[in-house]
Amino acid sequence: MRDHAPVLLTSEEAATLHPAPPVTASKIRRLRLLAADANPKIRESAASSYHTPEDLFVTLAQDADEGVRACVARNETAPCDVLRSLADDPSERVRGFLAVNFFVPADVMERLADDPSETVRGLVTWKGALATA
Repeated sequence: MRDHAPVLLTSEEAATLHPAPPVTASKIRRLRLLAADANPKIRESAASSYHTPEDLFVTLAQDADEGVRACVARNETAPCDVLRSLADDPSERVRGFLAVNFFVPADVMERLADDPSETVRGLVTWKGALATA
């Protein structure tokens, strides 16, 4: 039976078997088109991409739609300065996603620890507890 048991791969081993395609100029052009779409759900897809260029992150972080800004706030590849700009966002949802992003700079987390929203402060505390566990 052991000879027929499935072999479990680590995530690194699986990633080497299925490498992501390279990021091309065409991919960046498509992201720019998505970021300019009238539909906020389409703009959210650009804000969620790991390949979004920095200038698009800056633009999307200022989007009128809170869902788009929330996608930027939770994106692990968003530049630190863009994440800093969202710390004072009027939307509790955006600040909440920012609080649980593990790539947010420490100075932003300190600001969020004093956020007017109890929910955001709770998320900061929860994330802090994970770091010490």
